Amino acid sequence: MTELPPSGSRTRNDPENGPGSALDSACATLSAEITGLSALHAVLGHSHALGRAFIDAVTLIASAKGRIVVSGIGKSGHIGRKIQATFASTGTPSFFVHPAEAAHGDLGMIDTDDVLLLLSQSGETSELAALLEHAALHALPVIGMTSSQDSTLARASTIILNLPHAREACPMGLAPTTSTIMQLALGDALAIALLERRGFTATDFRAFHPGGKLGALLKPVSRLMHDGDAMPLGTPDMTLSNVIIEMTRKAFGCIGITDDAGTLVGLVSDGDLRPALTRNLDTTTAGEIMNRNPITTKGDVLAQEAIHLMTARRKAINSLFILDEAGRPAGIVRLHDLLRMGIA
Repeated sequence: MTELPPSGSRTRNDPENGPGSALDSACATLSAEITGLSALHAVLGHSHALGRAFIDAVTLIASAKGRIVVSGIGKSGHIGRKIQATFASTGTPSFFVHPAEAAHGDLGMIDTDDVLLLLSQSGETSELAALLEHAALHALPVIGMTSSQDSTLARASTIILNLPHAREACPMGLAPTTSTIMQLALGDALAIALLERRGFTATDFRAFHPGGKLGALLKPVSRLMHDGDAMPLGTPDMTLSNVIIEMTRKAFGCIGITDDAGTLVGLVSDGDLRPALTRNLDTTTAGEIMNRNPITTKGDVLAQEAIHLMTARRKAINSLFILDEAGRPAGIVRLHDLLRMGIA
């Protein structure tokens, strides 16, 4: 049984402990939670019961014809919602059922092909009773995540994910902190193991994340590029005076140089142009000063990969040409545009 501190005693976050007490408290909290995660990591090997149960859980979920029904109450319920959201976004069909609502009609949401993942630190959460009875009645497999192998939840589970005991970060040992961090970490581990088993790719991920910065990062550059007449293009025999006019008019800081077949054979950037300004601008041609091996990419490359291409060098590339299969310019993407869209 957890021992409560004596009435009126100071806890580590008491203001009277001094100005450094808040940081001391934070470090002690993180230390306790790290210890819990280390304990969890230690028992996830093949030789431990939790490791073997984890493999069984991944196999069961991956082969399920239905969805994963996640439930829990209190802090375990909040963690369960996050685990379910991670499942859904990484290709594991799932939904969360509040255990109290389940007892008042939401059991009808659960199908005979579904698998239940129930979270309870103690394993004695009375609110889960309706779900356990429903699972027993319809022979639904139950994965129980608990710290008590002898609990009601554990005895009713098909697979027990038995978390190791660890001290809560709360100085009274009462507020769920370390235990919920371990639940969350094990849920993430399940989601990623399932993602890898299914061969879930960035393209699949994009389908579930079309909005916001993440959705933009996962878009192919073909959907973000400027094309057609917006591209700054010229030929090797174009004079530098005309190169300057085209670069100024299109404002990409460069111009792509193409041959008679329309293939990109070079690029003139601001950096290439400046040293050549001492030459005769009406007789010097783009072909004389162009970079014959510019960095380019294909239209199916994701925005995040394009950003890496543009910024992973000592000097960032401000604009990137996108080529078709024949090596012809299909479009151009500008780092400034990606920054403005919140992608980079």
